[in-house]
Parts: sequence; structure tokens; C-alpha cells
Amino acid sequence: MRTSLRTIAIIGTGTIGASWTAFFLSQGLDVLATDPSPHAEKELRAYLQRVWPFLSEIGLAPDARPDRLRFVSSPPEAACQADFVQENGPERLELKVPLFAELDAAAPAKVLIASSSSGLKMSEIQRDCAHPERCVIGHPFNPPHLIPLVEVVGGERTSAETIERATTFYTQLGKRVIHVRREIPGHVANRLQAALWREASHLVAEGVISVADVDAAVAYGPGLRWGVMGPNLLFHLGGGRGGIRHFMEHLAGPFSRWWADLGQPELTPELQEKIIRGVLEEVGNASISELESRRDRLIAGVLALRRDLDPTLPRT
Repeated sequence: MRTSLRTIAIIGTGTIGASWTAFFLSQGLDVLATDPSPHAEKELRAYLQRVWPFLSEIGLAPDARPDRLRFVSSPPEAACQADFVQENGPERLELKVPLFAELDAAAPAKVLIASSSSGLKMSEIQRDCAHPERCVIGHPFNPPHLIPLVEVVGGERTSAETIERATTFYTQLGKRVIHVRREIPGHVANRLQAALWREASHLVAEGVISVADVDAAVAYGPGLRWGVMGPNLLFHLGGGRGGIRHFMEHLAGPFSRWWADLGQPELTPELQEKIIRGVLEEVGNASISELESRRDRLIAGVLALRRDLDPTLPRT
């Protein structure tokens, strides 16, 4: 079942906003985009031209066209004509609070206003809104034009109906939604990323492994499994016929000891430079655009396979 909503307001067209724009257009929706940068529209249209082939590869809605994008001059102009608002401004509370109040004043009464914020709390973002009950976090995982995950998080004054409507909206477009039931800095997926990167940084700092090899260890080891199932289900399989209970009986002790031995690194200027040098050595002469294209090709291939073989992936 496809959504009945037709027009999406994209507020901010940086990395996340541009990717959201591409996704919504790929679903056959109209997009009203706005951004204060004088080059924003030109850059957004160039971005769409670059990523559209990957979206075509994983499947477009029958009426999907890049020319269903219209650029407008201000957030209120976009919000007042929208059926759904996706905000993607800078991660600064002093900017998001007045922006949300402005969007709330402009958007029609039943329109949800979602923020892509990766770590701020909706309870703080919605504090100056006249209708805070319709404000919600709809945090995508980068790049949202390809990655299905969306984290839905309500604030203290977000209504249960808004949580349900936001979840339904994203799900109907093929997203895999998780409901984060309690506000916490960074939500869930980014905290999991942060935990892994903390240990990766510790291993690099201690000279255990190079930056390139730690990336290889993830991408060609557990990362391949994580692209198929989450850690708990994978450990269930790791327990053999006895499943997760057998796994706990035999490996809970070793894992606890490894946890106790995990590092607590600080991203000092020296460690930052070590990681930067390692990353630049790893990428060689490849540009950011080339690396993005490589990432998108691989993700598109995985998603195409999952679409055919994985019954748990939401369908549009």
C-alpha cells in the first residue's frame, strides 16, 4: 500500500536533505525543497542526476521523475503547501527550535513535522511550537535514498497518533522503521556505530591494527553478516542447534571478559591525525564522489537481492 500523501517539504538540502529528496522523488511524490545556500538548487539537481541511476536499479515508482522537484524560497512557503515536512537543518538546537516554531506556524493543521536530527531530543526541539503533538524525530540512516532504516522518536509532547502516523508513512514507502521508546542522545543506530568506532579507534591508537585493516575487518567479516541479520539473531545461529541459549551458556563468559577489556580512547588531536592519515592512505586517489558511487552501487546491489529474497523487508 502506497501513502496517500503527495507533497513533501524538504527543509535543508545538504547531505541528508538531498538524499531524502532523491528518495521521495523515487517514490513518485512531489517535493518542495528549500535551503538558504545560494547554490543549493543547482547542487541538489546535480546530485539527483548522479544518484538517479542507483534508484532506478533498485526500483522506481511508476510515476517517479526528478522533475517533480520544485525549489521554493523559504521554509514557511514549503511547509504551507506540504502533506508532510522533513526537516534537515544543522544539528544546532538554537537553530532548530525557532525553525520548528516557524514550520509549525505555517504547516496545515494535520501535517506532521519530522526532524532528521541524528542526536537532538524532540522534547527540546518542539518546545516553542504551538502544536508540539505533531512534531517527531524521523531520523534516517545515511544515505536515506538507499538505506531503509528510519528511527522514529517522540518528544514529551508528541502524541501517540503522530508516532503511529509517522511510522505508517515511512513504512508505506518501503522504510524499515524502529520506534525508539525513550529519548536518548544519538538515538540507537548511531550509538551502535559509536560503540564500534570507539573500539576501532582504540585498536588503532594501541597499534594493534591499521586503519585500512580495521575497515577490512568490519567490511569483509561481521559487516557482511550485519547486512543480513542483527547481532542477536546472528548469535542465535551461532549457538547451533541450541540457539541463543547454547550461545549464552558457552560464550557469555568470554564476551563479558572482552567487554571488560574494551578501550576507552580519547579522540586526541594525535589520534585524529593518525586516523585521518590512515583513511587518506586507504582511499588513495579516489574522490568523495567516486567513493559515494562505489558505496551506492554496492548498497543498491544488496537491496536488490534483499528485495527478491528477504520477506521481512517492507514493500512499497
